[in-house]
Amino acid sequence: MNPESIDISKMCSHLQKKLFEEDGAYHHLWIAMQDDPAVTAVVRSHQLHIYRNGKKVLIVAGKAKVELWISSQGSQKSK
Repeated sequence: MNPESIDISKMCSHLQKKLFEEDGAYHHLWIAMQDDPAVTAVVRSHQLHIYRNGKKVLIVAGKAKVELWISSQGSQKSK
């Protein structure tokens, strides 16, 4: 994933801290995403929507709970 392709100006400040600060709750995820060419991400409604091979797998937000998307026949959301 190319980190420069994400418009972080539309991301909430809580999420920016969790992703980009070394002690942030999602920082390890941010680092791992950069090394995986199958992963893409886009900011929507101040949240980071993460896709692997074109299928949504995770939504991370600054204050809200993480949403894990499990894809089988259709899209399913798990909290």
